[in-house]
Amino acid sequence: MPRAIWILVIGMAINVTGASFLWPLNTIYINQELGMSLTVAGIVLMFNGAAGIIGNLIGGKLFDRIGGYKTIIAGLVITTSSAFTLAMLHESFTAYVVLLVGLGFGAGMMVPCMYAMAGSVWPEGGRKPFNAMYVAQNVGVAAGAAIGGLLASYRFDFVFIGNGIMYLFVFFLAFFFFRNLQGERGAGAATNVFEQGQLIENKKRFNALLILCAGFLVCWIAYSQWPSTISVHTQNLGIPLSQYSLLWTINGAMIVFCQPVIKFFINRWVHSLKSQIYVGVTIFMGAYLVLAQAEVFTAFVAAMIILTIGEMFVWPAVPTIAHKLAPEGKAGFYQGIVNSIGTGGRLIGPFFGGLLADLYGMATVFYVLTAMFIIAYVTTALFDRKITDQSFSRKEESTVS
Repeated sequence: MPRAIWILVIGMAINVTGASFLWPLNTIYINQELGMSLTVAGIVLMFNGAAGIIGNLIGGKLFDRIGGYKTIIAGLVITTSSAFTLAMLHESFTAYVVLLVGLGFGAGMMVPCMYAMAGSVWPEGGRKPFNAMYVAQNVGVAAGAAIGGLLASYRFDFVFIGNGIMYLFVFFLAFFFFRNLQGERGAGAATNVFEQGQLIENKKRFNALLILCAGFLVCWIAYSQWPSTISVHTQNLGIPLSQYSLLWTINGAMIVFCQPVIKFFINRWVHSLKSQIYVGVTIFMGAYLVLAQAEVFTAFVAAMIILTIGEMFVWPAVPTIAHKLAPEGKAGFYQGIVNSIGTGGRLIGPFFGGLLADLYGMATVFYVLTAMFIIAYVTTALFDRKITDQSFSRKEESTVS
């Protein structure tokens, strides 16, 4: 990979590591340390997620207006200042809520910019830059959750301080290196999104993105059951929390170490980005059919392994297609849409799954989600029907990294 992509990958990994210090522990802290109910904790996390969605959209538009470097720096100023302020004021519930919203908004601004920059500095890389960013995110999640849990076992204060320090590292990395990345391609690949004409082809491409993202939303609604309804389901079955946590260790390890296998499979048998999504969605369906029958830990391990294989096909493919669909000057905006849809799925999913589980039981949740994946098949088949350049349907020379 080019040096520029490695810099972005390192930045993404550190950024997500810092964020992952906190997000697995938010509910525990709000409930046990601040004395609030789980319902209140859920509402607070919804505020955080909603702020992330707004940050995604604004960050994407700012990328197109002022470029990735300035937008990422602005996001880092918000996240770093919020993190260090939270380290000082975390005993106040009001301050906790406000600063968690700040963290969500600032982090939301950065992610679509990093994806858009990755695509712009290595356009000939095809899927590779987006797959590299996806792997970096998962390395950050695995490392951050583990380190954050270790810090919390000593003192919760250390989690907040560590969160701020990691964001500070990313700030310095961005300040000294990201400006040069932008300079290599010219800040301007980002022309003003608001000044572009409403060309018919551009409207078709935007509509295509929305159709594709409808299926992406379904995938995220299903995926979000794992940290919500499925976690409770495992507890009700008597599976220890330590074993449930191990499932995420398996997930992160597979994403990092199974890349060569996925690369071989895609190079040998998968001939397009659309086919990559079809394969991933089919594998997703298999995971939820296994879950419908799961009553012991080994069955959940099997389901997680299947799910992880599916996500390695789907998650990098969607931002890659978004990059290909984006007219010049709208790369950031399109990545912002994709990231917002993912965040929206994580917001809707727990409520949707919880409601179904309360009314009809967990088996019904899994069967309904399995059926809903058909929507992803349909949207993938239809999204590019009116697009002139259907490169998503043809084999690419460049595949996963």
